[in-house]
Amino acid sequence: MPKELLDPAAVLFIMITIVLLLFLVFAVKRNRPTTVMIAIVGSLFWLFLQSFLSITGVYRNDTDAIPPKIVSFGIFPMLFLIVILFISKKGRWWIDALPLKALTYLHVIRIPVEVGLYLLYLNKLVPQLMTFEGRNFDILAGVTAPIVAHFFVARKSNPKIILVWNFVCLALLLNVVIIAFLSAPSPLQKLAFEQPNVAILHFPFVWLPTFIVPVVLFAHLVTLRKLLVRKLVY
Repeated sequence: MPKELLDPAAVLFIMITIVLLLFLVFAVKRNRPTTVMIAIVGSLFWLFLQSFLSITGVYRNDTDAIPPKIVSFGIFPMLFLIVILFISKKGRWWIDALPLKALTYLHVIRIPVEVGLYLLYLNKLVPQLMTFEGRNFDILAGVTAPIVAHFFVARKSNPKIILVWNFVCLALLLNVVIIAFLSAPSPLQKLAFEQPNVAILHFPFVWLPTFIVPVVLFAHLVTLRKLLVRKLVY
């Protein structure tokens, strides 16, 4: 396939990350200005750090490491941050201020992500398994997000549908995450040896597992907390 498709894919993922960052700023605006600034500066620092680690080859070198370096330095820290936010009093106060409607609309970002993955597949940087031509049906979450946000969240009706939708879309997310992990070059690789998932080791695609996916996961978990623990706080 034309190698030029690589550039559109890179531009697309950069734009996705910028839009997601701006969306986060909008979502946290209910919080104190200091908290909002910490979220912005922290996100920018994290994106810069991940860019540095990928550009300098830290993630590409020594792919035999266990756990993989991208997991140790890119994924685990984000998961740890999410856990801290949920178990700490200040963290729960912060996430409870996030609007459910914005958290639902956020999942629209999964549509361009799937387009980007398909472009990467055409450039032999990810396996077909990770696209909508393979076993990745995550685009359904992005397509249905506006429907759920407009007809159920905005109208504050039928929280059970919102709950089921979040569980289904969370399962779709975990499905592609598992496929991506098992397709990446490492001693734990079990899939796609003929065309492994090497894109995530390069800039700007490294932002997908280290920022975009954790934010989407976070949005689901916050929504589930609002529905199950806080009894639907819009």
